[in-house]
Amino acid sequence: MLTPARAPEPQLVLTRGQAARRTRVLDAALRLASGGGYDAVQMRDVATTAHVALGTIYRYFRSKDELLAVALLEWARSIEQEVSAQAPAGASVADRVVDVLRRACGAMERDPKLTAALITAITSPDPAVSAWQRELTVILLQLLAAALEGVPEAERDGVARVLSWVWFGALLGWVNGWSNAGTAGDELETAARLLLR
Repeated sequence: MLTPARAPEPQLVLTRGQAARRTRVLDAALRLASGGGYDAVQMRDVATTAHVALGTIYRYFRSKDELLAVALLEWARSIEQEVSAQAPAGASVADRVVDVLRRACGAMERDPKLTAALITAITSPDPAVSAWQRELTVILLQLLAAALEGVPEAERDGVARVLSWVWFGALLGWVNGWSNAGTAGDELETAARLLLR
């Protein structure tokens, strides 16, 4: 079973007030990225929007890219919960996987500036981002869990890993202008149908 290291949450337990400030910082980063993309997320602007001191942000996040990587994970978790709330549709495993992936891609396509900003951050070579990168695979496995019922457990992890790389590659191509937003869903469908014949 795929069990990558969990992302490095802050070691100290957050008080209710600290947790609320951290959430405001993440929300502010998401709003700024949604409105103007990666370059619109400046730490001073995040602090102003979140109504916190600049130093407060650096207590929780070592860099802009780590802040946006964590924001991506929060967003990906919310997409996973939204998609998982509805049972996958389709007669075959491939149909069910495609249904889940198309719905998840749709959420990303609806906010292209945000998606581009978050993908830019998660691809950063910043060492503070690497553990968060691995966490995305865990979220994708959770997203696909119900759709992959019927596939032997030993194969599920491999299918999820391959699909996560296809998705990542398609999103990277979109962010860099090699393709358009809809291509990610098309590439995922092709990969899913080939893997699950």
